[in-house]
Amino acid sequence: MSVALFGRSLPPRLQLGLQVASVLVFLLGWEFAVRQSLVSSALIPPPSSIVSAFRREYGHGFWTSNVIATLRHYLLGAGIGTIGGIALGYAAALSPALQAIQEGIARLFRPIPPLAWIPFAIIWFGISEAAATFIIAIGVFWINYFTAYAGVRSIDRRFYTVSEVFGQGSILPIVAKIIVPGSLPSVLAGIRSGLGIGWFAVLAAELFGIPGIGQRMMEASGMLVTDVVLLYMATIAFLYTITDSAMSLLAGYLLRWQA
Repeated sequence: MSVALFGRSLPPRLQLGLQVASVLVFLLGWEFAVRQSLVSSALIPPPSSIVSAFRREYGHGFWTSNVIATLRHYLLGAGIGTIGGIALGYAAALSPALQAIQEGIARLFRPIPPLAWIPFAIIWFGISEAAATFIIAIGVFWINYFTAYAGVRSIDRRFYTVSEVFGQGSILPIVAKIIVPGSLPSVLAGIRSGLGIGWFAVLAAELFGIPGIGQRMMEASGMLVTDVVLLYMATIAFLYTITDSAMSLLAGYLLRWQA
């Protein structure tokens, strides 16, 4: 392989084609293994069982109600955690005093995973959507805090000097013309990662009984209705793909000047 090929990207169509082909090969191999009794269908249902499971769940209204419940506290928690993390990250990066005040707190709470907050969330809010929203917000907050902080701190200080030379040294022009554009790649990467972490947090919260996809999965697994569990796993993957793809398109549009 030529050294010149390292670090280069595949053409978009070829990349998409390989992604789709790999998924199809995986699903076909899975289906074949179950149908040939290489794997027990009672333990791992074939991918084709998702269709019949969806018809049952959707027909009874379970699928729609669970997806809406999950999206409701997911979007609210992700929104609160994202906005709060970016705002505080910007503030800490721009104010040395505030950064010093927050540094100890950040180091104390950052290593604690959002799942560790579940007992307190249930005690404070009960088994409710508020508890799920809190857990998601905690999980999303820290990654946005640190990426926003790092994005601002990585801006070349010579840009600030140039802005003063051209009479743009006040805070609003600096924020609008230097800080936001300069930190945007890091902030967008943090938002995208945070949205993924939010899905882990929401499902973990719902496994404890908060209404949504996770709760329905626990109910189905308790009754050994594995095709329903598989349906909601596929639903999670579908919803994550939508949110991640939307964020990727938005980042590509906002950062088109980098191309």
